[in-house]
Amino acid sequence: MKIVSYNVNGIKARLPRLLEYLAEQSPDVLCLQELKSSDETFPEADIRAAGYGAVWHGQKGFNGVAVLAKGKDPVERHRGLAGDPEDAHSRYLEAEVDGVVIASIYLPNGNPQPGPKFDYKLKWIERLSDRARALLAEEKPVVLAGDYNVIPNDDDTFSVRAMENDALMQPESRAGYRALVAQGWTDALRTRHPKGGVWTFWDYQAGAWQRDAGFRIDHLLLSPIAADRLADAGVDKDYRAREKASDHAPTWVRLR
Repeated sequence: MKIVSYNVNGIKARLPRLLEYLAEQSPDVLCLQELKSSDETFPEADIRAAGYGAVWHGQKGFNGVAVLAKGKDPVERHRGLAGDPEDAHSRYLEAEVDGVVIASIYLPNGNPQPGPKFDYKLKWIERLSDRARALLAEEKPVVLAGDYNVIPNDDDTFSVRAMENDALMQPESRAGYRALVAQGWTDALRTRHPKGGVWTFWDYQAGAWQRDAGFRIDHLLLSPIAADRLADAGVDKDYRAREKASDHAPTWVRLR
């Protein structure tokens, strides 16, 4: 079972690349982030024509998450996170596919920091942690897949110095991520590539892709039962090089 996390950076702009990826890689499940599309304008017909069912939680212009499943409709379980009734952002969607619970996550960026956006990011991590704890208690195979907007370790970025003031790499951001993982989750990509140096994101600016000046912010966290089934994890890096590509590359885990 290949489960992919893919921040598409605008599903309308990136639809040809998305359909290309589905046709070429044929993942079992694909979690999308940053749809930048309302529920009404989500391209359901194109995705169904490609052989995938979908559930989605859209928002016009920014945010937005979805879960796609090959040959079937994912069964939606949960959308949004508890803990802030004022939060209208579409950043969390949870579904079940073939007995595996899968969440598509788009964690807040948090820049500029310090400030209210950074405070919102840290609070959101706490709310995600609460949901994650509840999921662990279910004792099911669970995959928390998404763009976490956190660089967990120094070897997860091309340059510590370049990123040291960014919200993605602040001690508080890292502490929140590590506390989440410490509940009992397995960072699939880190487990398969323990020495780091694996990027999932390259900025459009300053020739970042050409210089391989990237960092790792897309993560797939596995519950203990899912971690027991871990076969492999990686990044389909070549898709970042294609014309009008997202600034993220599809990041995946394969479960037995």
